[in-house]
Amino acid sequence: MDGGAHGFSRRQVDILALLRQAGRVSVEELAGQFEVSPQTIRRDLNELAEARAITRVHGGAMVASGVANLAYDARKLVAHAPKRLIGEAAARLIPDNSSLFLNLGTTTEEVAHALAGRSGLLVVTNNLHVANELYRNRAIEVVITGGSIRPNDGGVVGASSVELIRRFRVDTAVIGVSAIDDVGALLDFDIREVHVSRAIIEQARRVVLVTDSSKFARTAPAVIGTLDDVDVLVTDQLPSPAVADLCARHGVQVIEAGGAYETDSG
Repeated sequence: MDGGAHGFSRRQVDILALLRQAGRVSVEELAGQFEVSPQTIRRDLNELAEARAITRVHGGAMVASGVANLAYDARKLVAHAPKRLIGEAAARLIPDNSSLFLNLGTTTEEVAHALAGRSGLLVVTNNLHVANELYRNRAIEVVITGGSIRPNDGGVVGASSVELIRRFRVDTAVIGVSAIDDVGALLDFDIREVHVSRAIIEQARRVVLVTDSSKFARTAPAVIGTLDDVDVLVTDQLPSPAVADLCARHGVQVIEAGGAYETDSG
């Protein structure tokens, strides 16, 4: 095959292009699209991962992360089915007639979707998608923080958001993060969002972290906090016994909602 950038084959270059559009791809999807065996695709993905061009996940791959997050539409597609189950499981932890924060993230938006029919909730959020999901229900009061709106994902960030959040003391904070490293640091890409998320954690009586298992394979440059700040982790599945031990050491209750990625037999 013709060689591409960084010595990649033409098919590998095409795989990278697909990943940039979709955020995540599966081995079976790629095998069908390129009309090659799953073993050939796994070899391609392993070579791309070794070059740090992608991140391998069970059954496929996702865009390698570092200093820039995926586009919002791509993030919506990554682990969509597990995120829906995570959202439903997290919503079951929220009683009616209580108050909560919901921050930015496609997984927190799934929590909002699962809460949309509930009653007696006060929801404070810096996520316009969350507000749009909930405001039509007259039994839910929605408060949107002030600040600048990020055009790429509808997030409201900045000092005004932090100031308003500090005026509340809520029962539960439901937060999403961009990555979790191997020592339990909670990471994000935008320092403005870090300040908002930090304030949310500090102003809540209980912190529920919602994240799919792919976040344990990602990195991001800005630190929000650590697993010590978290009371409950709701995820699709813990990716390894090491992560389970990490959560136990930090005293985090873990709820696995299922909806795992397809397993990779190779």
